[in-house]
Amino acid sequence: MGGCVDIQSKTVTILGIDPGYGRVGFGVIQLTGNKFCHTAHGVIETSKKMDLPYRLNEIYESINEIIQRYSPVEISIERLFFFRNVTTALAVSEARGVIQLASFREGLKIFEYTPFEIKQAVTGNGRAEKGQMQRVLKMFLGLQATPKPDDAADALAAAICHANSRGSQIR
Repeated sequence: MGGCVDIQSKTVTILGIDPGYGRVGFGVIQLTGNKFCHTAHGVIETSKKMDLPYRLNEIYESINEIIQRYSPVEISIERLFFFRNVTTALAVSEARGVIQLASFREGLKIFEYTPFEIKQAVTGNGRAEKGQMQRVLKMFLGLQATPKPDDAADALAAAICHANSRGSQIR
């Protein structure tokens, strides 16, 4: 977070989310003017042994903890695009709903982007591969290592996508 504060510009904290029900990726960045600073990234993991309602509750509580810890004002969630498995799509949709509810109840502004839009915003290529995304994120955010796992990297990318788009989205 060092070096992120600029007296001339307001700093906005953005939470990016890569939704799932087994793993939810999260990434937190700060935006000051046109400068991005990495704050945190990671995953929320739920046990396969737990029934879906318990997993959803764990996601809800973890999202609340992340919101309390980092105080974001906006959240960028990856929009579901296509799933071959309807059962998986339904469970991920339910997890997205829980994430949106937690965010809404904490007063966050919610924004959604497709995987294509996120990849396009970060790499300039809407069909970029995971490795390319991670390398660009490492360079862009000045990280020592590529952000892992993939879910966390995707969440950071969602946050950056929103930061790049927020002027037009908020208007």
